[in-house]
Amino acid sequence: MPKLPPPLENPYQVLHLERGATPEEVKRAYFTLVRQSPPETHPEEFKRIRAAYDRLRTPEKRRETELFLVKLEEQEVDFSLLPSQPPSLDREQIITDLLRLEAERLWERLRADLEV
Repeated sequence: MPKLPPPLENPYQVLHLERGATPEEVKRAYFTLVRQSPPETHPEEFKRIRAAYDRLRTPEKRRETELFLVKLEEQEVDFSLLPSQPPSLDREQIITDLLRLEAERLWERLRADLEV
């Protein structure tokens, strides 16, 4: 899989976890890494860790992240063409929009298959 820009990084890799990690394992990994890279001394690494944790800490965000990761695995995507941080867009909004668009495409494909 290609190297992703920070807003799209695999949160499991950032937190050094397997995809099936439990919520307790996610929380434990987060706090372990924050102790190793506190915001006062490692602000950029802390931002990566916090963003990864935010994408896995609630069931809703975790489902969105899982869907996104599955779609990435199915497709060859060149993320080097994307800016690492769009100037005026929120990272979470970008991910949400990407997931919504993909869901709409899948729904259209499913509807077309059912009509045949």
